[in-house]
Amino acid sequence: MEEMLKVGVITSTHGVRGEVKVFPTTDDPARFRKLRKVILDTGKESLSLTIQNVKFFKQFVIVKFEGIDDINDIEKYKKYPLYVSREDAVPLEEDEYFIADMIGLAAETEDGEYFGILKDVITTGANDVYVIDSERHGEVLIPAIKECILDVDVRSGRMKIHLMDGLI
Repeated sequence: MEEMLKVGVITSTHGVRGEVKVFPTTDDPARFRKLRKVILDTGKESLSLTIQNVKFFKQFVIVKFEGIDDINDIEKYKKYPLYVSREDAVPLEEDEYFIADMIGLAAETEDGEYFGILKDVITTGANDVYVIDSERHGEVLIPAIKECILDVDVRSGRMKIHLMDGLI
């Protein structure tokens, strides 16, 4: 399981006082109101940043970090992701999973036959869609509904699916 969970990506600066626009990669952008610390990953280093203030603008979260008060201090971090540690992540409800934990799960049919590997999750308005890479059928899109997703076991790395007519 991933220890760090991605919650957003800095897209651009906002104003001249060190604020940034963050595109949230979490299903609940309001979670930024409760966040105190994030990890900025530049690829070369990881910086622990404390959130001072949060506002919302269209699909973006405007974030101000403590100690960064000038556009020149934050501009170099555009396009870099923000992470939280698993312990700072939002508690999950029953039958909820972090996408990072699901990628790579082996999908098997209700008969126990290996079907493929979960390679992506597409978030839509109605329900998520699981993208399963099947050697036999290619890329298969399975809606994340109870009729199709019978069981998910992240610890064992498997999920059980029901293939409704028309899915393959």
